[in-house]
Amino acid sequence: MKYNTILYEKEDGAAIITLNRPDRLNAINAEMDSELTRVVNEIAEDNTVRVIVITGNGKAFSAGADIKEIVTSPETSFGAGLSRGEPLQLFIKIDNLSKPVIAAINGLAIGGGCELAMVCDLRIASSSASFGFGEIMIGMIPSAGGTVRLPRLVNIAKAREMLFFGEPIDANEACRIGLVNKVVAPGTVLQEAKKWANKLCLRAPLGLKAIKSCFKNCAQLPLAAAVEYEAKEAAILVNSKDRQEGMKAFVEKRLPSFEGK
Repeated sequence: MKYNTILYEKEDGAAIITLNRPDRLNAINAEMDSELTRVVNEIAEDNTVRVIVITGNGKAFSAGADIKEIVTSPETSFGAGLSRGEPLQLFIKIDNLSKPVIAAINGLAIGGGCELAMVCDLRIASSSASFGFGEIMIGMIPSAGGTVRLPRLVNIAKAREMLFFGEPIDANEACRIGLVNKVVAPGTVLQEAKKWANKLCLRAPLGLKAIKSCFKNCAQLPLAAAVEYEAKEAAILVNSKDRQEGMKAFVEKRLPSFEGK
């Protein structure tokens, strides 16, 4: 399928999505929102994909919503979609993927771009990357989970500071506060993300799915209920072929060959 605002390729079990509006710092417009939704729906049903990597083409990961388009074409632009909650629905779809999602953040990740990075499970950033929420500067607030996810990733005082002032932080500070997992040299971020993707492709798919389910569903549960939920997920895996293969491979001192069954 041909896309105008993104690039999509599959490589050894990994799906790689590249935001491809470099002249607009990969700002998200209505067309990109629609194309990302289509490709995420496709990935969700594609059993050959085990890991997803999202990155940006050019100098930015994403500068967030395309403000210029919103101002000049308010009725047909991404701005109209904001009032209908379309960006939120896209990010919920990404959050609901049962497969690990890695953000390879090559540059600017501001506003909706930072929200997109946060909805991913893992974040690798170039040392030249920067992160922030400038919505307060234009009379808005994040509209796709920014005020919710940020304080769950970093301490609440830092989250308030970032959201109230709207000033960006650099990659090293983002790593220090837990917003990103790893900082790498400029030009190597996609390569490093692919290394992580390759490792995850060797892990048990059902196990990864169960871990994501526990993270998603246990966060707001009381401790006893959360532990019970985890135990139920583990009990399901006990009867899987992958569990049998994993333990057999362990005993035989070889790498397991998981099938997601």
